[in-house]
Amino acid sequence: MVRRSLRSTSWRQIKVKTSSGVRIHYRKARPKKAHCAVTGKPLQGVARLWPSEKAPKIAKRPERPYGGVLSSEAMRKLFKEKVRKLDS
Repeated sequence: MVRRSLRSTSWRQIKVKTSSGVRIHYRKARPKKAHCAVTGKPLQGVARLWPSEKAPKIAKRPERPYGGVLSSEAMRKLFKEKVRKLDS
């Protein structure tokens, strides 16, 4: 039996062929894609990194307003609403 901490679904099982037969290795599952806060669609241009993984700031999220939080569709709607409120 595998140790208790590896029975969680956050660990993925990888079958590895060794000289003594097929063994199962355990690795952490990759983080899920980032999703838009409004529409729930997966965001493009946002890296799937662990918080401990080092990456430059530009690789973590797009360089635009609400980058890494809102999808481009939701961002466009938000800007249109803001402009319409200013006009009235």
